[in-house]
Amino acid sequence: MIGVEEAQLRILALHAPVSMEVVPLLEAAGRWTAAPVLAKRTQPAHDLSAMDGYAIRHADAPGPWQVIGESAAGTPFKGEVGPAQATRIFTGAALPMGADTVVIQENITRSGDEIELSGNGPKSHGEHVRRAGSDFTSAATLIEIGQRLTPARLALAVMGGHGTIAVRRRLRVAIISTGSELVPPGTETGPDHLPSSNAPMLAALMQNLPVDVVDLGIVPDDLTALTEAFVAAKTCDIVVSTGGASVGDHDLVRPALNAAGANLDFWKVAMRPGKPLMAGRLGDTVVLGLPGNPVSALVTAVLFLRPLITHLSGATDALPPRLGVRMGEPLPAVGPRTDFVRARWQDGLLVPTFPGDSGMLFPLAAADALVIRAAGSPALEAGTLVEAILLA
Repeated sequence: MIGVEEAQLRILALHAPVSMEVVPLLEAAGRWTAAPVLAKRTQPAHDLSAMDGYAIRHADAPGPWQVIGESAAGTPFKGEVGPAQATRIFTGAALPMGADTVVIQENITRSGDEIELSGNGPKSHGEHVRRAGSDFTSAATLIEIGQRLTPARLALAVMGGHGTIAVRRRLRVAIISTGSELVPPGTETGPDHLPSSNAPMLAALMQNLPVDVVDLGIVPDDLTALTEAFVAAKTCDIVVSTGGASVGDHDLVRPALNAAGANLDFWKVAMRPGKPLMAGRLGDTVVLGLPGNPVSALVTAVLFLRPLITHLSGATDALPPRLGVRMGEPLPAVGPRTDFVRARWQDGLLVPTFPGDSGMLFPLAAADALVIRAAGSPALEAGTLVEAILLA
């Protein structure tokens, strides 16, 4: 049995990031850059006014000034501002040649083409002016390789002159739900059957990632059927199964993977919940065998599947960020495996959602985060600082 951190690193080492492609901006949203994004232009391209007012020469303050024209965004004043002259100017407009400062309109009284101060004058040279290149200059690195294209970064790329971006291609992820007791969602169930909840849960977890999900459905506890399902999934980048990963007579994922020709890297992780986890390769496809209990399946997906997807998608830092938060309630001592406590926010603190049984979905649905408790940790009091991973 290996530790959680070792398991994460070994899973990421199973495969390099996938190939790149150049796509239109909106298709790149939420994906990771495969090359640095460099500015093709300077922003602002000219000195711009940050306020509505009048463009003047600071040396001529406190006025008065003669208004000789107007500068608006997209329609700049073509002339030059000389001594004791000004132009009406609007936010985002280019500063006319000769002007170096903007006086806001609230501090000006105008009579015809004459203006004078009626409030505070400009405090400094360049007041209310956005200097050319103050945001970025041509050839500057706007977005590093391996960064996710958030809405703000997409806007930055557009402002930098880009209409397309180099990103890693979308992944194909197959989901196999194992177990003769499972029936499709919405199906009437008898006392011996369960609705198959793991596949929709995992698909939802991947919804905001650059992934095309291939649901291979429910496979009964039959070695031949399960082997065939794994072979069929070899066209995908990742195949993730749920259930059948333990050591019982009906836990057939491991023998089925062996029969399909997979090479398993490890099996079993020292964690709770989620101990029966396996990872390896089936040809060029990465295989993750997750536990069947819904809580265990979600916890292992957050810790291993989501980081694997972000790694293959080109992220430079694929592991989930850990936040320092305080507990709102005490927690007991931890046994020989790392414990991931399901917890929810309450008044800015995290409190456990009990009971913590790995088969119970109601407490899981109430959870916002996983509190990380290292193996062998002593009991802790309310108010103690802990590390946590957000589930959303």
